[in-house]
Amino acid sequence: MHSFGYRANALLTFSVTILALMCAIASLSDNLNSPSPTAQLQVLNINWFQKKSDGDDEVSMSLNVSANLESLFTWNTKQVFVFVAAEYDTPKNSLNQVSLWDGIILSKEQAKFSIHTTNKYRFIDEGSNLRGKEFNLTMHWHVMPKTGKMSANKLVMTGYRLPVAYR
Repeated sequence: MHSFGYRANALLTFSVTILALMCAIASLSDNLNSPSPTAQLQVLNINWFQKKSDGDDEVSMSLNVSANLESLFTWNTKQVFVFVAAEYDTPKNSLNQVSLWDGIILSKEQAKFSIHTTNKYRFIDEGSNLRGKEFNLTMHWHVMPKTGKMSANKLVMTGYRLPVAYR
């Protein structure tokens, strides 16, 4: 006869094995999903563009952020972290990224949105490198699954330029 401890151990081992197998199948099934998110980012207005007392440039802008991220949601998606960044180059750095806005999308119903906002975080460059600077607005997203590995991607929108003079 087997003891109670031996039977409990066998049942627990079997349960954990089945759970691990189900998690692996769930994670692998996400590879069959081919998401096709869309987004539009517009700079509606440069509210101010100034040189701060320490010599750094600072920009405040009004943005229109529209996106349809519904295709990122599967039955294995827990949430999607999304953020908009301004990306530009300077003589010192080939890529500068400044986060302007972010959000967490918890459901497929929230994944189609359009908001009008000012930059949530300060757009500051160390130095006076922003006058007349071309920059891209990029929407990044990170899909956080219930099980499996996290994935990330982005959409880049080009053709934005800051004013030559301070306002």
